[in-house]
Amino acid sequence: MSKFNTIRDIDVKGKKVLVRVDFNVPLDGEKVTDDTRIRGAVPTLKLILDEGGALIIMSHMGKPKGKVKPELSLGQIKDAVAAALGVPEVKFAPDCAKAQEAAAALKPGEVLLLENLRYYPEEEGKPVGIDKEDPAYEEAKKAMKASQKEFAKTLASYADCYVMDAFGTAHRKHASTAVIADYFDADNKMLGLLMEKEVAAVDAVLGNIKRPFVAIMGGSKVSSKIGIIENLLGKADKLILCGGMTYTFAKAHGGEIGQSIVEMDKLDVALNVEKLAAEKGVELVMAPDAVCCDNLDFATMTIKPNSKIEVYPSNAIPAGMEGLDAGPEAQKKFAEAIKGAKTILWNGPAGVFECDEFTAGSKAIGDAIAAATAEGAFSLIGGGDSVACCTKFGLTDKVSYISTGGGALLEAIEGKVLPGVAAIQGE
Repeated sequence: MSKFNTIRDIDVKGKKVLVRVDFNVPLDGEKVTDDTRIRGAVPTLKLILDEGGALIIMSHMGKPKGKVKPELSLGQIKDAVAAALGVPEVKFAPDCAKAQEAAAALKPGEVLLLENLRYYPEEEGKPVGIDKEDPAYEEAKKAMKASQKEFAKTLASYADCYVMDAFGTAHRKHASTAVIADYFDADNKMLGLLMEKEVAAVDAVLGNIKRPFVAIMGGSKVSSKIGIIENLLGKADKLILCGGMTYTFAKAHGGEIGQSIVEMDKLDVALNVEKLAAEKGVELVMAPDAVCCDNLDFATMTIKPNSKIEVYPSNAIPAGMEGLDAGPEAQKKFAEAIKGAKTILWNGPAGVFECDEFTAGSKAIGDAIAAATAEGAFSLIGGGDSVACCTKFGLTDKVSYISTGGGALLEAIEGKVLPGVAAIQGE
């Protein structure tokens, strides 16, 4: 693992500490329905308060695309943050770019939460109101990058030191995740405890592999995972490919897949994955059968009345039926492939687990991972859907590590350098 400063390496007593967290949490009205991301940041934030620092928290919420949207205001969660930190009050700055006075007045032990960073387009650094095809786009992009630097400079001016603890956005070169680091010297920019754990977990999987290493890649599309799959084929001993991409592989061999999801323009990609796996000596594990349905309402994740649910070979699904989960034989095959593993990576479910009738494939994977972990394997679970699976099946305490970052984790697995980490390292 590369060397970088962490929050443990600096004395924050009497200092103002600006922390980028990921508080993009789901809300029902103003009620936080899942506080996992808030709880994930608590160790870093409490350490700063316990050590006598003044704490300034910044985050995004949703995708306001540079506009003020009250339903995406971080003001809605300040009481939830206060409760998580065990402090009587979290002060709130209603404009993240005009918080100089509030930051200056902040005393050790106090907490200030900035408004949604993405209310400003400068956070993401993308020109707004102009198409990429427009001849003036490049000039607009250049102007926005200059504005982004000024925005980052303003945020940096609030504090003595900067902590990056938002793994979920570490793959983005945004003002608050990467550009801001330029305005702090090497001794005053660092990773938080959550980021440290995330980077260490990825390193445990990819940099310090204990074998056998089993990777499980699910999800609907081969195209979105191809870079990761190719990287894993150089590292894993076994690669389980499941979920919707099953049917692209089946179709590539001339199979019948009914109404199942398929990427017709990626059939050659699927065949090449198989070829590469054979060349690398990686055991490629696919679902031989599928649980299929003829009428799932995806909007409500419910099966419509008088629908049929049947099991078919993955390459012999009749017209009108759609493969929605790994079948019984596939479940056994997946569990057997995971048994005895020493390193496990799981990203993406085996089926439409949001509907109870199609959970068995993902649960079989989760249970097998939990069993292998109990036998001493290191298991890393990443990506929103895989995490949701673990939560749904009560497995969160039975795996080694659950990552908070979907896209960031995938890019790290793909072998890419994350801008949010590189900025702390001064790269």
